[in-house]
Amino acid sequence: MDRKKQFIDDITQSYTFKKRFITLGGAVLDKETIRGLHVKIPLKTLNRHGLIAGATGTGKTKTLQILAEQLSAEGIPSLLMDIKGDLSGIAMPSPGHPKITARHEAIGIPFEPEGSPVEFLTLSREKGARLHATVSEFGPLLFSKILDLNDTQGGIVAVVFKYADDHQLPLLDLKDFKKVLQYLTNEGKSELEKEYGRISTASVGTILRKIIELEQQEADIFFGEPSFEVEDLIAQDEDGRGIVNIIRLTDLQDKPKLFSTFMLQQLAELYSTLPEAGDTDVPKLAVFIDEAHLVFKEATDALLDQIESIIKLIRSKGVGIFFCTQNPVDIPEAVLAQLGLKIQHALRAFTAKDRKALKLAAENYPLSDYYDTDQLLTELGIGEAIVSVLNEKGIPTALVHTMLRAPKSRMDILTEEEIDAIVADSELVEKYNKTIDRESAYEILNKKLKVAAREEEEEEEEKAEKKEEKSSSWMSDFFSSPLAKQIGRTLTREVTRGLLGVLGIKSTRRRSYTRRRRRRRYY
Repeated sequence: MDRKKQFIDDITQSYTFKKRFITLGGAVLDKETIRGLHVKIPLKTLNRHGLIAGATGTGKTKTLQILAEQLSAEGIPSLLMDIKGDLSGIAMPSPGHPKITARHEAIGIPFEPEGSPVEFLTLSREKGARLHATVSEFGPLLFSKILDLNDTQGGIVAVVFKYADDHQLPLLDLKDFKKVLQYLTNEGKSELEKEYGRISTASVGTILRKIIELEQQEADIFFGEPSFEVEDLIAQDEDGRGIVNIIRLTDLQDKPKLFSTFMLQQLAELYSTLPEAGDTDVPKLAVFIDEAHLVFKEATDALLDQIESIIKLIRSKGVGIFFCTQNPVDIPEAVLAQLGLKIQHALRAFTAKDRKALKLAAENYPLSDYYDTDQLLTELGIGEAIVSVLNEKGIPTALVHTMLRAPKSRMDILTEEEIDAIVADSELVEKYNKTIDRESAYEILNKKLKVAAREEEEEEEEKAEKKEEKSSSWMSDFFSSPLAKQIGRTLTREVTRGLLGVLGIKSTRRRSYTRRRRRRRYY
């Protein structure tokens, strides 16, 4: 049997599935696309997560677009984190192009332009439905990990949450948490020490600085109400197509902490909210994280552990997570090991470091009798990739060089007018883009402190009045006593005599007394 026929048999056997699947493209051998030999992905194993990697400009984002629109056509919703802002075109049909037609002719798949139903979401002031979450929803453990706190500082965060729960102080946004923390180290210090023990002021200062760091990345926009309900991500349109939820993150590229905070919270919320699904024939939701290195760029060991745990567990909820990044080494090994689908675009090897990374990337794929993987990775063209998926039994398929199909939707961004039209027609925008600032810990404690200050002021005034009354009573008692009357008569007499003396008037009694004294002197 010749090499080409053996290749066709092996790929056909490896990529034939009994249940539902999507088609990624056509198989390539010796730079020849073999028409009709399709590379497929079974929907059953898409909750085993995946990786889309490759150098800049090799077509990673378009591969992500292909997957999202194919899943949408199968009724499976997705969540796309759009860092670069170039995924919005999925909402509109492709205008077509002769090169696209030629590619699909070579693959053996008809090209049918089609847009997908889209919802735009935002963490910031971009256009779209506003995503919020409360501090309470994070809980003390996840909130501490986001702030990168040590065990002692994390214990203080736990105390703040406990105090807030015990005293009915809702922790909705960052100013609520800061207010409770400041209160417990000042006015409420004695109360805290009596109920929960002492806390270190140095640790409190560190926690406040970490919160300020989050606020500088505009996290205060994210924390608050109304909280986003993850069930709204799992929706279909009236035609049964899965909604493609695109989170516009173009203004968060330089704010990795806020981005990773949101991603981790959403995954944790999905895991805690969705019921157990087990091994279903199709996933409930696919989450695509573009520029995934931003998630891990400043992640601590504790945060990485949390991400790894969620990646392992969330597949039982029917959720698949797909990381899109430039190089597989951007993803921690513990996470990389959990990714069943691997789509690797071209890598460049200009430096010794690049060559080392290339070798490591090649080792992530099954050995092949048909390809020199190291060499092939440097020769792939735009829109080409090497692919390995998990079959329906969870076994990796044969490595295959794939000519990817073109997206059915527009491979360009939407205009502002087109985005405005989608946002204006969104039910989620109407639901979430409203300001809610109900009474929470910040307002309650401020009110409590004002009442305490007013009571203290009234107490001081009362003390002053009592002191004045006591002084007045003492004077009244004194002046009504016989001693005071005697002193008063004496003072009156002496004052009168002094005044008469000044006027040159002398009393008769004093004159006769003086004469007698003088007569005594003469005799």
